[in-house]
Amino acid sequence: MDKKKVVAPLVCHGHSRPVVDLFYSPITPDGFFLVSASKDSTPMLRNGETGDWIGTFQGHKGAVWSCCLDKHALRTASASADFSAKLWDALTGDELHSFEHKHIVRACAFSEDTQLLLTGGIEKVLRIFDLNRLDAPPREVENSPGSVRTLAWLHSDQTILSTCTDMGGVRLWDVRTGKIFRTLETKSSVTSAEVSQDGRYITTADGSTVKFWDANHFGLVKSYNMPCIVESASLEPTYGNKFVAGGEDMWVRVFDFHTGAEVGCNKGHHGPVHCVRFSPGGESYASGSEDGTIRIWQTGPLTHNEQDTSSNGPTQNAEDAADEVAQQIDNFHIAEEKNERGEKAIDAE
Repeated sequence: MDKKKVVAPLVCHGHSRPVVDLFYSPITPDGFFLVSASKDSTPMLRNGETGDWIGTFQGHKGAVWSCCLDKHALRTASASADFSAKLWDALTGDELHSFEHKHIVRACAFSEDTQLLLTGGIEKVLRIFDLNRLDAPPREVENSPGSVRTLAWLHSDQTILSTCTDMGGVRLWDVRTGKIFRTLETKSSVTSAEVSQDGRYITTADGSTVKFWDANHFGLVKSYNMPCIVESASLEPTYGNKFVAGGEDMWVRVFDFHTGAEVGCNKGHHGPVHCVRFSPGGESYASGSEDGTIRIWQTGPLTHNEQDTSSNGPTQNAEDAADEVAQQIDNFHIAEEKNERGEKAIDAE
């Protein structure tokens, strides 16, 4: 694969402190969306294609470490250092519920069927909340060996994936029994774990290594050493032929999945890169940094083979999606006042 021409990214300002997590929704009839978590305590929702700001979720009183959207992009969840996880209406910005915890919450994840919310953090307890019964006590899965760093669902919500801040390894839990049935061993703490869109791979970043695991048989498929300590990695979702990684050196690098060769290097951030994620169609990827910005990078020109197979791809309805998003934005309750950074904020009512 030849190196691609570097294209200037879309730079998304708005956060006043480091951006520590990014999450793309799947493609919906209204397009796709990007939600960001930041230490400034205010998750933000954006148009996933253009990066345009849609709204800010106001209510947390501490750093927000994790955020996610359900598969319909109708609800957002966030995990915070204020000892809570919150559920939000992604159309209005209203807080739907606050799930109180006893310590810092580091991770949250909607189940595939959108009926459950999984949380974890410093308490070393995984909690599963029933979103149809918001006031009901959660199911608690105890005995995580360390403080929870990341969480994900897989196998049609039959399996939970977790990593810890203070030890290596990826733990796989049987939801039915609440027990760990497999640990994928790593030398360093896993700072990023992503289940591929097709459910085939688990992509992990630990120390200066990016690994790809078989998500069904759990064998190690590939392992590549990175030029620096990386904090996050993401696999291209449509063709699976490349992945991106970002970390301490402030650069966002693109690698060939099959060989591990570096095929692109994007420079622009002014602080370490904490999170990288591919958009659901693979046409772009986003990075969040210590510098408080989100940058959306275009993947680059399609190869000949990709062009042949992309005529029915997710980007062909971009204009229709933009119209739908514009209509959706009109439904937001946006306050007239601007905050100190000049950003409009959703009226929390």
